[in-house]
Amino acid sequence: MLRRTKNRRADVSRTAGSSYSHKQYIPTLPNPSPDTLRADTAQEFLTLGITAHETLKLAESAYAFEQAATFRGGCAVGMLMWGLALRHGWGVRKDEKEGFKWLRRAAGRAVEGLEAAHEAGAGKNKEGKGELEDYGGLGSIEVGPRVPGEAPVRRSTLAKNGLATTPVEGVNTVYDVLRYVARTYGNKPALGWRDVVDIVEEQKQVTKLVDGKEVSQTTTWKYFQLSGYTYISFAELYTIVHDIARGLADLGLQRSDILNIFAATSQHWQFVQHACMALGMTVATAYSTLGEAGLIHSLNEPEVAAVFTDADLLDIFARVLPNTPSVRLVVYNGEAAPAVLDKIRQTRHDVRIVTLDEVREAGRHSQTKIDHRAPQADDVALIMYTSGTTGPPKGVVLKHSNLVSAVAGVDLILGHHMEPDDTMLHYLPLAHVLEYLVELSFMFLGITAGFGRVKTLTDASVRNCKGDLAEFRPSLLAAVPAVWETIRKGILDQVNKAGTFKKTVFNTSVRAKRASIPGISQLLDNTVFKVVKEKTGGRLRMTMSGGAALSKVTQEFLSTTLVDILQGYGMTESCGMCAFLPPEFFQLGVAGAPVPCVEIKLIDVPDAGYLSTNPLPQGEILIRGPVVTSGYYKRPDLNNDPTIFDPPEKGGWLHTGDIGQWNKDGTLSLIDRVKNLVKLQNGEYVALEQLEAIYRSTPVSATIAVIANGGVRQPIAVVVPHEAHLRAALGSSANGKDLRELCATPGAAEVVLAECNRAGKAQGLKGAEMLSAVVLTADEWTPESGLVTAAMKLQRRHIEARYAEEIKAAFKSSQGID
Repeated sequence: MLRRTKNRRADVSRTAGSSYSHKQYIPTLPNPSPDTLRADTAQEFLTLGITAHETLKLAESAYAFEQAATFRGGCAVGMLMWGLALRHGWGVRKDEKEGFKWLRRAAGRAVEGLEAAHEAGAGKNKEGKGELEDYGGLGSIEVGPRVPGEAPVRRSTLAKNGLATTPVEGVNTVYDVLRYVARTYGNKPALGWRDVVDIVEEQKQVTKLVDGKEVSQTTTWKYFQLSGYTYISFAELYTIVHDIARGLADLGLQRSDILNIFAATSQHWQFVQHACMALGMTVATAYSTLGEAGLIHSLNEPEVAAVFTDADLLDIFARVLPNTPSVRLVVYNGEAAPAVLDKIRQTRHDVRIVTLDEVREAGRHSQTKIDHRAPQADDVALIMYTSGTTGPPKGVVLKHSNLVSAVAGVDLILGHHMEPDDTMLHYLPLAHVLEYLVELSFMFLGITAGFGRVKTLTDASVRNCKGDLAEFRPSLLAAVPAVWETIRKGILDQVNKAGTFKKTVFNTSVRAKRASIPGISQLLDNTVFKVVKEKTGGRLRMTMSGGAALSKVTQEFLSTTLVDILQGYGMTESCGMCAFLPPEFFQLGVAGAPVPCVEIKLIDVPDAGYLSTNPLPQGEILIRGPVVTSGYYKRPDLNNDPTIFDPPEKGGWLHTGDIGQWNKDGTLSLIDRVKNLVKLQNGEYVALEQLEAIYRSTPVSATIAVIANGGVRQPIAVVVPHEAHLRAALGSSANGKDLRELCATPGAAEVVLAECNRAGKAQGLKGAEMLSAVVLTADEWTPESGLVTAAMKLQRRHIEARYAEEIKAAFKSSQGID
């Protein structure tokens, strides 16, 4: 129980429109008996002005915790709840040292009690998770015999009678999906987008250290001012797509022609790709960040006849046009600079240039019949070019049947979790298989989609309007690990700036929610974590992560403070399908259960000790099923490579190159990639991507590449630091310095190294997996720099070449190795 000290009294008042006021109130540590815990706690909460309903919940939470763990823990939770009165406007003044010290002690006791409960297994399962009846308690089942050197073939429990090939009867192509949603959802909003109203320029003073002196410079920052969202229905989408399809047909495009989409994610991307599907054409994809060499390759290899692009990308396209002889039509969206259009016309007189609006308008009045051009299931829908980590981009051939099977798999896993008012924000590149299948699958499910931009997601990145997240207020969201890491570090940055008191309350609340004390989660969500949730619109209830491994630390933190993050795993060659974590199996650090449209087996990697006979079977992941590609476009060398595709007589398996592990509940965990397993000098193997996922989770690290080879005892890392967190860690020595100067500050590398290894130790890494040194750099790792691909995957060889001297010096100074 809380009590007032002598000669101190609480001034608790409440009037209409006012906040609570708590003045000169210094609680002391209580020591009640178990019999009076609930009553005394409830009385104190009422004294503090918390509502009767909240009081009951708080008292029940404290008592339930006492039952589940220890009495001390129950008292600690009661004291923690007292601190939540902060949300009514109460704060500790700097001179109220006794009250401040009390809260620190209370938080410490709460943490001890909560961790004791967590270790004791109290509340192992998170609240609100789905039931497991449909799965029989297992994410996958064995469907094949045990073979030496292999784990038995497994597939989703939901697919025990056969793999999924179509979501509903009659939907066999991407075009069928469009027709299905038009007749099923009709006037329901399908797509929404925002228009640019204005570009706001702001002058900012930036202080830099030049030759030891602080110099102030003026820079110009540009921000978008955006409109609200404009929506079209599923029926209107169907009409727009057919208008564009007729317009393209009238421009001479044939069923055998290939159209390349070289554009940013938007409603226009979808309009054009669905129009091509209606015409039975094949779409080739190219990242809007792809370099000129990669773009030329993705246009020439499939002999592209037409290109759809954005006006702001026409300048890049104009430079590659002389080297792409098959292109005869360019369709663009937006307002193009006349000089760029003149340049294209002068470069290639035989190329026709039109706007998307012109194509749509012409098609609206056209009488051309296109029904006979509808595709078949076995027709090629996409040639999806990968980002190219080991050479020129490879074109993955994906048929309509592959894509529709993937939609069927998503429908079986998530369809029953969807709600009528769900909405989903899209901003990842549609040239990536993750975003393409997410948009196609959730369109099939009737989810209203809103398009955003990476640069306008938050309120801080726009002016005179809300950011895309706050304006659209999605309930569903998909992102890649880099985005989730950025969100987590942004939250931590704000918490650190809030001061020690609020930081203590926040961190203690995180631990309290992780312990799954009955009734506490919703309370914390509505108080401590409310601000965090409002940053993403306040409606998020389900999110997905894919494209790479997400660190367990980041997944746990955001699943606690924001929303559950469900991991997925796949590759372009399998339409992004392999494993996905159903809400029913929510847990940390797991890639998921097999998607119902694939089956999986693991084969031994003996040199690294990954064996199917291990207590938890491990090995390279092989997959097959109706979602798996028939091969790479015009690449017989790869299609006949037995290290990539097993021949039919051996089962027709696709080798993913990833190392996986079957867990006891039939879910799959990822360990690393075969090519990223490095044998160290002492004979131990380290998994580079696994280490990067762990070390990247540290607040001071923005981007990281772990470096190792057979001649060293431990790895090192090249790190691009997170400026705000490094600045905070360095304190006064960071004053007046930009990121490049921070990296060169004495002691900076030691700080980053210590933080990384602290995270490694917390995750149970062995000595040989710990970093012996770090190299700090302020360089921006972009596709243009050549250090990452268009999909933001590390270009390891390029990174090692760029920082060769620094890497050599780091190994020598830390391990004495030249």
